[in-house]
Amino acid sequence: MRILVVSPDLYQLHSNLLRQMRRLRATIFGSRLGWDVTISRGEERDQYDEVRPTYLLAVDATDRIAGCARLLSASGPTMLEHTFPELLAGGSLAAHSGMVESSRFCVDTSLEAGRGGGQLHLATLTMFAGIIEWSLANGYSEIVTATDLRFERILNRAGWPMARLGEPAAIGNTMAVAGSLPADRESFERVRPAGYRPIIAGSDSASIRSAA
Repeated sequence: MRILVVSPDLYQLHSNLLRQMRRLRATIFGSRLGWDVTISRGEERDQYDEVRPTYLLAVDATDRIAGCARLLSASGPTMLEHTFPELLAGGSLAAHSGMVESSRFCVDTSLEAGRGGGQLHLATLTMFAGIIEWSLANGYSEIVTATDLRFERILNRAGWPMARLGEPAAIGNTMAVAGSLPADRESFERVRPAGYRPIIAGSDSASIRSAA
């Protein structure tokens, strides 16, 4: 399994994978979790897909999307501050140049490869490591997100605990919470699964350290 970075200049090249990503999001957020999301022709998208985010995709050996996340600099419009301000203490995000927002994180847990012994799915850990690696390489030290209490527990199990930015609140049928995650080498080493393939060409742990 590998992480593929799809920046805006690569949207057209990877349009088929992005369509597959949006279908996975529709399945996870619309069908499985029952969130109030917009689905058209079997694909989920929202206004934050229109502001040229970078997507991280976990892709298996058959070019099937195993997981995805959307990354946006916190200096621009963010889901946390503009859609879910009630999750933030004081209603605002203290954004800075080293902060990036991760949203629409999901994993296809129907893929059984890499799961065993009660461990987290390989795609989940691969996505965590990819997000940290990409953040370090792009000068970010803090990742903020809105998620639910179940996912907060998954982060704790992975050894990447989230610092809450406010109190949990009911949003639709979900108890949601906002939080901050460190983007640092120590976190990367804790979550990185065995056999993880760096997304930065020729990188290794040393280059992760130097990117911070």
